[in-house]
Amino acid sequence: MSAPVTVLVVDDHPVVRDGVSLLLRYDPALTVIGSAESGRAAIQRATELRPDLILLDLRLPDMLAPEVIAGIRRVHPAAPIVVFTAHGDHQGVLAALDAGANGCLLKDVAGTDLIAALRRVLKGERVVDPRILPDDGRRSDALARSGLTRREYEVLRLAAQGQTNPEIAESTGLARNTVKTYLQSALHKLGARNRVEAIGKASEAGLL
Repeated sequence: MSAPVTVLVVDDHPVVRDGVSLLLRYDPALTVIGSAESGRAAIQRATELRPDLILLDLRLPDMLAPEVIAGIRRVHPAAPIVVFTAHGDHQGVLAALDAGANGCLLKDVAGTDLIAALRRVLKGERVVDPRILPDDGRRSDALARSGLTRREYEVLRLAAQGQTNPEIAESTGLARNTVKTYLQSALHKLGARNRVEAIGKASEAGLL
C-alpha cells in the first residue's frame, strides 16, 4: 500500500479544523498531520511537516490567503493549496487563485464532495466550487438581469438550501438583521411576497 496523502488544515476556528479532520477520516488515503490557526503558523507548519496538500481558510486573523500562499510557496512550493471559505462572493477568492491556489471550496461542501475535490486537485486539476465562480456566464447574466447583488444572491441561495436566518448569519458571518435586510431586498427585486416565492422565481430565472 502507498503511504496516505498528508494534509495540513489551516483555520482559526477549532470547530472547522476538527470537522475537516473527521470528514477526511472517511478516506484512509488522506490523513491530517497537523493544523494551524494563523497565517504565520501555517507557513511554519508547512516548513516543518512538508504536507502533500494544504487546506487554507480564506480569512485568518493575521494574514489574508494570498499572503499565506506566497509564504508557503517560498518554503514548500510543491504542495497544492486549496482555499476553504464561507464567503463565496469574496474578492479574496479571485486574489487567492491569482496567487496560485489550486482550488477553492465552500465550507458547506459535503464530506464526499470534499474528498473528491481534494483527489482531483492531487491529480493536478484546479477545482473551484461553481457557486463561487460559475463555469459559464449564464448565472452571472441572470444575476445582472435580476438586479440582485452578490450578497443578496448568496443569502437567497442559502435560504433555498433550507437555512434559517440565524443559520445564514452563522454561515456568512453577517448579523441576523443584515441577513433579514438582504432577504427583504432580494424579495423586492424579484417581485416576491415571501422567501418560498422568491426561491421559485430565482430558480425560474436561472439563478439557483
